[in-house]
Amino acid sequence: MKEMRTLPKDFIMGGATAAYQAEGATKLDGKGLVAWDTWLEEKGRYTAEPASDFYHQYPVDLKLCRKFKIDSLRMSIAWSRIFPNGYGEVNQAGVDYYHRVFAECKKQGVIPFVTIHHFDTPKTLFDNGDFLNRENVEHFVNYAKFCFEEFKEVHYWSTFNEIYPVATNQYLTGIFPPEIKFDLKKVVTCLHNMMWAHARAVNIFKEGNYSGEIGVVHSLEPKYPYSQAKEDIHAAAKDDALSIAFLLDATYKGRYSDKTMALVNEILAANDTQVEFAESDFIAMEKAATQTDFLGINNYQSHWVQHYDKESAIGFNGTGEKGTSFYRIKGIGERIQRDDIPKNDWDWAIYPEGLYDLLVRIKADYPNYGKIYITENGLGFKDNFNDGVIMDEPRIEYLRGNFNSISKAIDAGVDVKGYFIWSLMDVFSWANGYNKRYGLFYVDFETQKRYPKESAYWYKFVSENKVII
Repeated sequence: MKEMRTLPKDFIMGGATAAYQAEGATKLDGKGLVAWDTWLEEKGRYTAEPASDFYHQYPVDLKLCRKFKIDSLRMSIAWSRIFPNGYGEVNQAGVDYYHRVFAECKKQGVIPFVTIHHFDTPKTLFDNGDFLNRENVEHFVNYAKFCFEEFKEVHYWSTFNEIYPVATNQYLTGIFPPEIKFDLKKVVTCLHNMMWAHARAVNIFKEGNYSGEIGVVHSLEPKYPYSQAKEDIHAAAKDDALSIAFLLDATYKGRYSDKTMALVNEILAANDTQVEFAESDFIAMEKAATQTDFLGINNYQSHWVQHYDKESAIGFNGTGEKGTSFYRIKGIGERIQRDDIPKNDWDWAIYPEGLYDLLVRIKADYPNYGKIYITENGLGFKDNFNDGVIMDEPRIEYLRGNFNSISKAIDAGVDVKGYFIWSLMDVFSWANGYNKRYGLFYVDFETQKRYPKESAYWYKFVSENKVII
């Protein structure tokens, strides 16, 4: 009989959400606009209203957490609920709302892990360049400090969610507003400015002696060469440098290694551009590198990369029609779908071995990483609602594979402290609307009623027993 793997007794089992994807109430109680509000209305496809109505349903969701032994909730504060224009006058109704949510967390025995920025810069600042504009870094830092001062109930803070997807979806793939494509200079500038903003927020947190811990959440998807040809190995190294090493160097070294910058500069040169950074930025970044308490990892898939030297081209699968995505970036490479590796309906490779490889790599390359939480991982799936019975064995199989990889990484000495499934309940998806479901709890978006899926019961068993079945 195959031995079942286990998790540490103190391993956190959480659920993940994000304000804009769960709350709804996009214009209620003084909330300011974000770019998504107007952009989605212009597209006419779907909106984040009412999403999962967490704004009103949070007591229901937190009671479900307690019932299903989900001991932590990853959530974000909507910047424009606090500062409708990103700075200036405080919206007290927004502040009061989050105090109520944190009070309910305490009542239900659920620990909040709070992200300060999750894809939702206030529209006033977004329209003024978002994080390409260094003035907005000042506004972000001031907002972060306000949160540290105000929400003393929070012990775990993350500065940003997924800096790489912010930069690339806005300025490379163009699937997020402002829909700019293939501008590698903007991508790298955004990455750097957000890492500088992260560092400054970490340093303020530590200098202020606030109670608790602070980290950052990176989307990290391992890159492998499609073949052992030298050109493919180099293409994978370039993709890795931009999407992983650049971020982890900034987080844990406080500056970019010569190797990382050589590869990034090669990408920029192939696109007829270059980027320079202010040396003074690295003072704050180096200071933060020794003070970051934890790394959050969002990991859904891995990529296989081959050499590509033509013009950039992107095909985005936003409908769940398999085989409609492609990714070819000038100066980097082409990501290839391997036929021998299963994929979900959105062409995302299901390869739990990639998570293990990533975890042991971080321990080896960044020994001061502190500790790790898997802050997002899960399977987007077209769940079948059968009179309230949702059997989602493919999601359970996906989770089982990733939990086994986490367990093996822990055995290999990686300090992984917890896991947050994306998502707690079904939520609004930025690029897919509502047909892509991730939740442990099925949401009927018409009635807002919640239904536990088969995976919710599996997750509860793992949480209670720390045994992966």
